[in-house]
This record gives sequence, C-alpha cells and structure tokens, in this order.
Amino acid sequence: MTHDIDLDGVFPAMVTPFASDDSIDFDRLRAEARRLERAGVDGLVPVGTTGESATLSHDEHVSVVETVVETVSIPVIAGAGSNATREALALAERTRDAGADALLLISPYYNKPEPAGMEEHYRTIADAIDLPQVIYNVPGRTGRSIEIDTAAALADHPNIAGYKSASSDLGRLSELVERTREAAFAVLSGEDALTLPTLAAGGRGTISVAANVEPRRVSEMVHAALDGDFATARERHHELGPLFRALFWETNPIPLKEALSMRGHTSPSMRTPLSRLSAEHREELQEILDDLESEQLLEAER
Repeated sequence: MTHDIDLDGVFPAMVTPFASDDSIDFDRLRAEARRLERAGVDGLVPVGTTGESATLSHDEHVSVVETVVETVSIPVIAGAGSNATREALALAERTRDAGADALLLISPYYNKPEPAGMEEHYRTIADAIDLPQVIYNVPGRTGRSIEIDTAAALADHPNIAGYKSASSDLGRLSELVERTREAAFAVLSGEDALTLPTLAAGGRGTISVAANVEPRRVSEMVHAALDGDFATARERHHELGPLFRALFWETNPIPLKEALSMRGHTSPSMRTPLSRLSAEHREELQEILDDLESEQLLEAER
C-alpha cells in the first residue's frame, strides 16, 4: 500500500526551540506549529537541517515529530535520514510510528557513496517504509550530490514522492523535472532565493527557511507561480530577496533563530557547536525585518 501526499506549496523547515537549560522547549514548538498553520502554509517539516537534527538524540527527534503531529492538522514531513542505511531505516521506522505523513531523507553524508550505493540506500528505505519519501540533495553539507540519473531512477518507486534541491545548479534541476514529468514525483526548492526559478522550471513547491519568518508572503509567491501569475510571484520574490539572502549570512539556522527572536516567536538559543548570530549582522537583520513590516503596513493601507 502506498500513500499519497500533495507536495504542491510551502512547507516551512521548522526550528527546534531550546530552553535556557538546552532542553527542547515543547511549548514554543507547539506555538510555532500553530502560528505557521494559521498563516496558511501547506505542511510542516520538523527535525530537518533547520531543526538542528544533527544535535538531537533519536528520542528527542521522535518527541519533536510527535509533538508537531499532535498539534496541527496539516501534513507533517519529518526529517529522518542518516549516512548509515541501517540507522536511517531505524529512525525512519520510529518517525513513521510517531505519526509523520511523509519523510525527508538527507543523502548520506561524509562517507561519500557512489551513485549505485546512493540508489541502494534510498531503495532500501523506500522498500521497507510505506510512507511517501522526499530525497534531499544538499551537497554543500553532505559532500556528495545525488546524481540526476539516480534521482530519475528513484522517481519510479511508488514510495519516493519527491526531491528537495538545495543546490544552485538550476540546469540539473530543470533536467530532473523534464525527466520525471510522467512520474508522480515533485521537485521542491530547498533554496529560498531559487524557489521562483524552480517553480518556473516546473517545480511544485518549497521546503523553506524564510517561510518561518514570512509564511504568508512566501505562500503568496509560491501559489501565484503555481497558478501562472508570475507577475505577482516576481513581486513577492523581490520583496523577500533581502530576507532570503540574510538568512544565509551565517550557517542556517543561526540567522533564522535570530529573526524569529526579533519577531517575538522563539529564543535565539542554538545547540553547540552552533552559536548566536554575530553582533555585526544583528542590526542589519533587524533593518530587513523592519522594512518588511513597513511594506506590509503600506499594502494594508492601499
């Protein structure tokens, strides 16, 4: 049995809020999930890179997924990958049992598998776990890219529902869309600055960092593009451009947590070895957030 999931739209990659004692702040996590759902996003993505999954224990990982699933009624696509197939499979099983609607599976990192090993890794999990799965290409973090041939071959698997691209190579992304047009397979942006070009090439949505800060405007951009209204989509894209860039001034989610703190949503606390946004960037980030709020007020007055 396979499960369907609609991957069109905006899926914020959620942060994991931490309390002053470095434990997970589950009250803040619930509040963030509710806030984003109320803003009209299409689903949520906890415990991915933005959720600092690398510093969570497996028990914490599962608890975050359970909490988000219990809090919202929109789809939850939960991170569940590892560089060891056996570990990725075990975590995927626990994440499925925690109630996730789909899985986001980062490609194996550090050990740099060849294409044949990469394909076997994903097929092993897809054969064993009866949930929709999104394969996640982020070569800047993993040290190895998922080849287009590999991704296109995996698109035929009934449980592999999509591909998240966190790479600047739009040519490769466009080729993947072209080669998987007949499959039930969605190509998603994982780079906010490239979401609009991805949609123009035939992508179906985004797993977005910026949508945590500006969920309504990112949703307006994406759904306008999906509806063919590229004039509106371009307007939103350029309004959000400074934010897109600022959120990657330092390692994600450092600037994002600072932005959410400035907006009064979460603490800026990170788990080591990540640290708070540098003081030199904080003032600039605040100015960008203030400009976005001013633009929103002007729009409301029109």
